[in-house]
Amino acid sequence: MKNNKQSGFTLVELAIVLVIVGLIIGGVLVGQDMIKSAAIRSTATQLDRYNAAVNTFRDKYGYLPGDISSTAAARFGFVTRAGTTGQGDGNGLVQNSTQALTYLGHEMLLFWVDLNTANLVDGGFTTATDAPSPALTPDTIKAYLPEARIGRGNLFTVFAASGFNYYQLMNITATTTSAITSVNNLSPQEAFNIDQKTDDGYPATGITRNACATAACGTAAVATTLNITTGLTDDQCTDTSATPDVYNTVSEAAANNTTCQLRLRMQ
Repeated sequence: MKNNKQSGFTLVELAIVLVIVGLIIGGVLVGQDMIKSAAIRSTATQLDRYNAAVNTFRDKYGYLPGDISSTAAARFGFVTRAGTTGQGDGNGLVQNSTQALTYLGHEMLLFWVDLNTANLVDGGFTTATDAPSPALTPDTIKAYLPEARIGRGNLFTVFAASGFNYYQLMNITATTTSAITSVNNLSPQEAFNIDQKTDDGYPATGITRNACATAACGTAAVATTLNITTGLTDDQCTDTSATPDVYNTVSEAAANNTTCQLRLRMQ
């Protein structure tokens, strides 16, 4: 007799399979969250290391890296610099020769060369000279500026404004001798997490702030940011309807949209 019996999964077997699939998906999502958290912690740790390196350099040589006077630079074997404004003038501010915030150059790039020469940072930064930045691409700029551990092309830059020195966490897509082009490549959630680890967690107060130079950013606008002419026009990083302003994490889409850069006070 022909056997017409059909085989298949029982409900119990299907339930077991669904549980296993759910566990796998849950494990992947948890793993992704752990990777993101580790990258944020590593980026905050980078900042701590740079601040420690700057303080060690200042204690040892009497100047900030990049800003070390031309005389002291020659005496200690650092890259030659002119000794004029923004070129090794020893005034305590890491600047370029015109003190403009629209381009990289001079002390701002020698900052990393000096720290590298003093064996205080990794990265092999030996390329920059006492000059404005040449034309750079996302690939070639890595010889001048350190990559942030959070990835996606974000870099640490340095500049001075209003009597203070700052780092800026930003994605630079191109440079010339007179301008920088950048894109916002941090999400509000990432910016909030970094801000929370380095400061107060608010985009408009403290030593870590949303780097936005447009009026559309409301009270979170920060006028003293590097590259105020190109790449800082997005107002979606902050939620200005709250008091005080907060990072825009009101929805999953907003929280994970790359709309932020950060300005962090050098300690």
